[in-house]
Amino acid sequence: QVQLVESGGGLVQPGGSLRLSCAASGSIFSSNAMGWYRQAPGKERELVAFITSSGSTHYTDSVKGRFTISTNNAKSTVYLQMNSLKPEDTAVYYCNVGAYFAVVAGHFASWGQGTQVTVSS
Repeated sequence: QVQLVESGGGLVQPGGSLRLSCAASGSIFSSNAMGWYRQAPGKERELVAFITSSGSTHYTDSVKGRFTISTNNAKSTVYLQMNSLKPEDTAVYYCNVGAYFAVVAGHFASWGQGTQVTVSS
């Protein structure tokens, strides 16, 4: 199975930046994609960004131009650089890894604890 540990969240003012990290371990060597998701209270989990094994990156419209997803060389860690943060970005952020279609759909057997991002003045 896959183990996921998210970190890097915190409280930041609008316009500020954070860099989230996700350490993945276990059966991930055959994963085709890695993604970041977020969930605000009372809302469904939303796919924010994902990166494929070929390096192709994709972002939801609301974060395009502000967020950047990347991985380390071993593709065991996925990062989310978050710039120009807005209050609407406030959520618990999660990562996950797996097949392309699983990442796009956000359909996984388990999730990590996530990391809280709060954007407030």
